[in-house]
Amino acid sequence: LADSYCETLPIDGPPSFRGQSVKYVYKLTIGCQRVNSPIKLLRVPFRVLVLHGLKDYQFPQDEAVAPSNPFLEEEESLKKDSRLADLATELLMVATSRRSLHLYNISNTRGKVGTFCIFKTVYKIGEDVIGTFNFSEGDIPCLQFSVSLQTEESIQEEFQRRRGQPVSFSTHARHQEACLHTAQSSFSLPIPLSSTPGFTTNIVSLKWRLHFEFVTSGESAGTCLVRGSQSEAITWAGVEQIEVDTFSWDLPIKVLPTNPILASYVSQFSSTNSITI
Repeated sequence: LADSYCETLPIDGPPSFRGQSVKYVYKLTIGCQRVNSPIKLLRVPFRVLVLHGLKDYQFPQDEAVAPSNPFLEEEESLKKDSRLADLATELLMVATSRRSLHLYNISNTRGKVGTFCIFKTVYKIGEDVIGTFNFSEGDIPCLQFSVSLQTEESIQEEFQRRRGQPVSFSTHARHQEACLHTAQSSFSLPIPLSSTPGFTTNIVSLKWRLHFEFVTSGESAGTCLVRGSQSEAITWAGVEQIEVDTFSWDLPIKVLPTNPILASYVSQFSSTNSITI
């Protein structure tokens, strides 16, 4: 004996999210009961990803406009689901494929440290965030830098546990490197497939950012090293102590859901749920 169940999820609902203060969890609850027996419940969790921009889309009335396979007989619901997946893929491709050079000067109160280059600020879940540094034109030597891929979870004021509740940060990937006398460097931070894209509800707002931390020399470049020998083969050695300055910088980025086809492949694992009544 087989039965089927169908339910439509709201397009503008929140995605699955497990934050530090707020959680959005989707579960399918199935209840069964035998005569003169207690009710048994089975809860099946599933993940929801939301792509904004699909809510107001109207499918064409003329079916000839939509591509179709004349050799396959598809139900109307399957056709609509297929077109919706194609539309989501197209919207994601258009939003995340735009590339333009973004150059940022890295400087502190004492002068220029270097430049940072990134080619886009909109990504899909599963992509790598790639950026490059150029310290060759800097006036202040950089000793070390770190880049963290973070989410920023902020609660709306009326739902805060206490007034002025601070924003919560979560780090998903991090790159750290010592870079004294390094002319150029780069990093690549993967966006986890299990993460949640940025979204906003009347309760919580989730945003993505790159958090940079720089450690620079408090002295001039010439005093960072001392001469160890005056012979023809000159040896240079690092000083034992050096004054340093630290500063940080945040670059907002936008993270969208992953490709629907990739999301379905990731979730295609054999799973069996049973209930005994």
